[in-house]
Amino acid sequence: MIVGIDLGTTNSLVGTLERGRPKLFQGSDGSPLVPSVVQFHETEGIVVGAKAKKENPEQINRTIYSAKRFMGRGLSDVREWMSLLPFDFSPSTEQMIRFQVGDKSYTPMEIGSLVLKELKSMAEKATGEKVDKAVITVPAYFNDAQRQATKFAGELAGLEVVRIVNEPTAACLAYGLDKKAFGNIAVFDLGGGTFDISILRVAEGVFEVLATNGNTALGGDDFDHAIAARLAQKIESKTGRNPATEKSSQTRLIFEAEKLKRELSEHTETIWRWKPDGSNPIEFSITRLELEDWIRPIVEKAKEPCLQCLKDAGLKPSQITDAILVGGSTRVPLVRKLVQEIFHREPICTLNPDEVVAIGAAVQANILSGQISGMLLLDVIPLSLGIETMGGVVGKIIHRNSTIPISASETFTTYVDGQTSVDIHILQGERELVKDNRSLSRFQLKGLPPLPAGIPKIEVELIIDANGILNVKATELRTSTTASICVNPSYGLTDSEVEKMLFDSFENAESDFEERFLIEARVEADSLIRATQKSLIKGKTLVEPTELLTIERAMEELQKSISGNDRKLIKEKIETLGETTKHMAELILNQAVQEALQGKKIGEPS
Repeated sequence: MIVGIDLGTTNSLVGTLERGRPKLFQGSDGSPLVPSVVQFHETEGIVVGAKAKKENPEQINRTIYSAKRFMGRGLSDVREWMSLLPFDFSPSTEQMIRFQVGDKSYTPMEIGSLVLKELKSMAEKATGEKVDKAVITVPAYFNDAQRQATKFAGELAGLEVVRIVNEPTAACLAYGLDKKAFGNIAVFDLGGGTFDISILRVAEGVFEVLATNGNTALGGDDFDHAIAARLAQKIESKTGRNPATEKSSQTRLIFEAEKLKRELSEHTETIWRWKPDGSNPIEFSITRLELEDWIRPIVEKAKEPCLQCLKDAGLKPSQITDAILVGGSTRVPLVRKLVQEIFHREPICTLNPDEVVAIGAAVQANILSGQISGMLLLDVIPLSLGIETMGGVVGKIIHRNSTIPISASETFTTYVDGQTSVDIHILQGERELVKDNRSLSRFQLKGLPPLPAGIPKIEVELIIDANGILNVKATELRTSTTASICVNPSYGLTDSEVEKMLFDSFENAESDFEERFLIEARVEADSLIRATQKSLIKGKTLVEPTELLTIERAMEELQKSISGNDRKLIKEKIETLGETTKHMAELILNQAVQEALQGKKIGEPS
C-alpha cells in the first residue's frame, strides 16, 4: 500500500482510495485533521496532534508548531519570525535551525518526522497493514532544499517517499479535473504557512503545469499573528498589560486569534472573550469588517504572484476555465473575494479545502501503485538552473517552467593552458550574473588531461527527477573522467528570495544583459590576446617588422579597451586585432604544413 500524505503547516492528513473513492484516516478524536503540533511533555513524553495543541501553560515552551515554515531554511532566513513564537531556538551557530526543548534540540525535519509517524500509525491502525511507502505533497514553490528536507523527514519516520507531488497538482486530481476534455485551471493554494498559485492545462487526462508562482512565507499563520497583535492592543488598552510580550500568553493569544479568524469567516460579528492571568474575563465586540482591515495588507500580497503567473502562462483571466481553492486559509471571505476579482469567476470550493490536497495525494499514490491508469502529471520547476562560466556569468541549462522530470546538458571548456581540474558552481535564479543568483552547490571535476585552453570538452548535465530534486554530472568527453553530486544544501532561500527573483529579473533584464554582454566581450578579448601572444612566439620571425608593430599596437589598444565599459569599442578592437593577425596566422599555418610534409613523397601517407 502507498498512502497519500499532506504534511501541512497547520494540519496534516493521510489517506488512500477504497473502491475508487477517497478515504482519509481518522485520529483518536474522530477527525482526519492532525494538528502539526509536537509537544515534548515532561511526564507524558512526545505528544502529537490535537492533544499537543490543547492549551497547557506549563508546557508552552515545550510545544513546537508550524515547523514546515522552517523546513530547508537557515537561521538568517527566519530571524523575524523567531520573536513571534513562544518556543526557544538553539543558540547553535550552525546554519540549520534547531528548536531548543530543555537540554535537547530538534531540527524541523525531526519535528516533521514525528507528525509523519503519527499519520503512519493512524493508517496502520485503520487498515491493519504495515505502511512504509508514501506520496507526500509540498508547495509548488518549495525549492530543492525544502523538498530534500521533506523527503528526509519521511525517511526519519520510516517511510519510503516514492514521490513528492506539488500541492496544486494534487488538488486538480482531487477535483477529478483530469476527466475534462480541455481546460485552463488556476489553483489558488493558501495554507497555514505558504502560498502557491499554479496554472495547469488539462487535456484528455494529461495535466501540464504551465506556470507557477507564490510566496513561501505567506499563509494563515501571518493572519493569526496580525490578528493577535491587534487583539493585544485591545487588551492593553483595557488592562495596561500587553499579553504579546508575555511568554506564558503568546501561544494562547495566537490560538485565540486563529479561533476568532474561523468564527468571523462564518459570521459577520462576534463577542470575543479574554481572561488575563489572575484577573476577570474581558469582552470585545469584533466585526468581520474590522478583522478584514487587520489582514488586508497580508491578503493583498497574494495578488502580484497571481498576475505574474497568468503572464508566464501566456493567458488572460478570461481564458481560465476553473479557479479552485485549496488550503484552510481560503475559507476567509476576503481571500475568496480576491480570487474572484483576479480570475473574473466564482472560485470552486465544493471540497473541504483542508482535505483536498490529501485526497489528491491519495489519488497519486494509487496511480503509482498501478490502481489508476490513463492519467499523466507534468509538473514544472519554478526557477532556472545553470552553472557559473568565465567572468561571473550564469550559463542557464534548464529554464524555469520546464516540465519535470527533465535532463539537459551543455558543453564547456577550459580557460587556462594545462588545467587539470575545473570547479562546477551550480546556481538557481533568473538573473544573468552569478552575484544576483542563489548558489546551490559546488564540486570539482579532477583528473583532466593537461591540454591547451579550449581543447578539453566538459559536458555538464543537470537532471531533475519527478520529485523536483536535482543531480548534477560533469564529464570530460575525451577521457570520460566524471564527477557528480546530488544537490542537497543545508538550508534554503531567504524569505524574500523566491518571490523577488522573478520580479528582479524582469526589472533588471536590460541592465543585466548589458552587463553580461560586457563581461563576455572582455572574456573574448582576453582570450584573443592570450592566443595572439602564443602565436607571436612562432610568427614574429615570419612577418615584416612593420606588420609586427601593427599587431602589437592592436593588442595594446584591445587591452586598454578591456578596462573600460564600452562593449562596442571592445568588440571593434577584437575585430581589428583579428584582421591584423590574419596574415600572420596564414604564414604560421603554411609553415606547419611544410614541416609536416618535409621529406615526404606524393602519395606517401603522412
